[in-house]
Amino acid sequence: MQWLARHRRVAFAAICAVWVWIVLSGYFYPAIPFLALPWHGEQAFEDLLRNIGRTTAARDDMLFIGIDQSSLEMPPLSPEELANNRAFQLMTERPYPWSRELWALLLERLCGAGARLVMFDMIFNKPYDGDANFHDALDHYRDRVVLGENFDSQNSYQLVVPNQDLIPPPAEDDDRVGYVNYFPDLDGTLRTARFYVTDRMLAGLPPHPSAKVYRSLATRALLKLGDGNAVIRDERDHPFRFTANETYQPIPLYQVFDPKFWHANYHDGEIFKNKIIVVGASSQIQHDFANTPMNPDTPGPVIHLEVIAAAQAKEWLHGLRPRFVFGLIIIGAALAWAIVTLLRRPLISLGLVAAICVGYAFTAYAAYNHSGLFLATVPVLATFLLSGASTIGIDYALERMEKLRTRRTLERYVSKNLVKEILENPRGYYNSLKGTRMPATMLFSDLVGFTTLSEHADPEELVRQLNEYLSAMTVVVFQNEGTLDKFIGDAIMAVWGNVKSQGLASDAKACARTAVGMRKELKRLNDGWKTEGRMTLG
Repeated sequence: MQWLARHRRVAFAAICAVWVWIVLSGYFYPAIPFLALPWHGEQAFEDLLRNIGRTTAARDDMLFIGIDQSSLEMPPLSPEELANNRAFQLMTERPYPWSRELWALLLERLCGAGARLVMFDMIFNKPYDGDANFHDALDHYRDRVVLGENFDSQNSYQLVVPNQDLIPPPAEDDDRVGYVNYFPDLDGTLRTARFYVTDRMLAGLPPHPSAKVYRSLATRALLKLGDGNAVIRDERDHPFRFTANETYQPIPLYQVFDPKFWHANYHDGEIFKNKIIVVGASSQIQHDFANTPMNPDTPGPVIHLEVIAAAQAKEWLHGLRPRFVFGLIIIGAALAWAIVTLLRRPLISLGLVAAICVGYAFTAYAAYNHSGLFLATVPVLATFLLSGASTIGIDYALERMEKLRTRRTLERYVSKNLVKEILENPRGYYNSLKGTRMPATMLFSDLVGFTTLSEHADPEELVRQLNEYLSAMTVVVFQNEGTLDKFIGDAIMAVWGNVKSQGLASDAKACARTAVGMRKELKRLNDGWKTEGRMTLG
């Protein structure tokens, strides 16, 4: 510990360096649970920012028509409602999936109402009843419709496309078809959008000019909307800013065909005019949900609207490059070292460390809101806090040990109240050494005839006896809160009120009690010395 106290700066720098090494090791060895904690925490912090920070503005020109439970079960209908409504006939004549004539009717109804774009987050891969009707509608509204295709992740990412009765092969090259897949992170949470993907990428092969390129449903939609500049033309995953949770609530599919709702709720279709509409599953039974930072049960079709809204608003998110993150981690450790070694006040250092942590967290929050930057936070603050807390703790322990050692040393020579004043208020004590005026009470004691006695007594015996006397008298002074000023041979000088006064009267009384106590103590000593056959003092 003494070596540590003498070389505290070097020792604290080594401790901070160890924490830097530990945190950086977690980046390079993420499989080690303890080491990877700060980096896993960083992902959780980024998800928290997505929830509490700024979101992509909600779009009033985007709607979600959901195949919900009420549409699957259908409310009770009168014979007249069924007789005059072809869509209701199709939805009640058989369970889902219904005849694709229904989707033709939906497309005609929405486009007839002035919808700007209709996206079907559905895979019409097998030939089915009503394909001819749907094919005609798709051809008629080809500039305002997009269908889904899917990479089957359970089957080596085999591509599943709309059947040829709807879209002529190769369907994946048709501008009305885009893949509906999104690719979650390793923890199963979807945070990014990918506008393009290649067959080689899906197979885990390196890029090559011959690779087949596929476009997402959102990519096709943006191109049809004439907003191709919003599409990022690469095959990488791009983190984006989500809209607020539950922004796009599903409109039950059956209501679009119900004349009562169409008139009362949707103003005879006016609400669909110039809208971007996605059609897809919203019922629990269909299990089309994605785990996002905003909601673990985000409807899959809504993700397409989220991506389109983020792309058009340029709401992309990005983080720092690894070398900048590493630099911040090193700076954090160096700052903790500087605070502890330069301030040398553990409580103040602790408060400053806490303040810096809060300030950095608010800076990260502001950076996310204003520029979409994920400022590395948890690894940096973990390094800063661990370096600061460990060095502050050791510094505090060293300070306590030093004070204890000093107290024990000083209490052998001066009164406890003076030791307390020196250790707890060193500046005030040092200022008093410069000289100050103050009322004080002093006591002088002296042995009668000690000079003559010392001429005839054995020197060694006299010194031993004098030490016993002075030690006993010092105890009496300390018991009465006095300060031992000095020994002058056999004389003692004690003071009250110079360090901490209890008032002139109280100080004088303490001095008098000390004088009486010293006389009693001397009598006790003399009685003992007589019994031992030694000389007495007076």
